[in-house]
Amino acid sequence: QVQLVESGGASVQAGDSLRLACSVSGTFHQMGTMGWYRQAPGKQRELVASITNRGFARYADSVMGRFAISRDSAKGTVYLQMNTLKSEDTGVYYCNANAWQNLLDTQPTDYWGQGTQVTVSS
Repeated sequence: QVQLVESGGASVQAGDSLRLACSVSGTFHQMGTMGWYRQAPGKQRELVASITNRGFARYADSVMGRFAISRDSAKGTVYLQMNTLKSEDTGVYYCNANAWQNLLDTQPTDYWGQGTQVTVSS
C-alpha cells in the first residue's frame, strides 16, 4: 500500500508563490507517474501537472509557465512550485500516484492523498 500526504497549502494573495509537497510512504515495487490535481468549489477535479518517473512533465494550459512540478525519488516526494498565483488557482490540491505493487502487476494502482487547501485572494 502507498500513502500520500500533501503539505504546503495556505491562504495567500494574488501574485504570491507557494510550494506544495507530497510525501510518499509505504511499500511498492515501482512508482510511476505522479501528479497534482485540483478541485475548485462546484467544479470537477482537474489535472494541474504530472511528471513521469523519467522526469517528463506536462501541465494544464492554465498553469503553463507559472507552475513547475518536480520529484525527488530518493526522498519519495513530489513538489509543485506555484508562482504568480491567481484567484482561479483556488481549490483543494490533491497528490496522485500510480504505483506497481508487485513485479507481476500488469497495470499500476492509483493512489490519492487527502488534499491541501490553496486559497488565493485577489
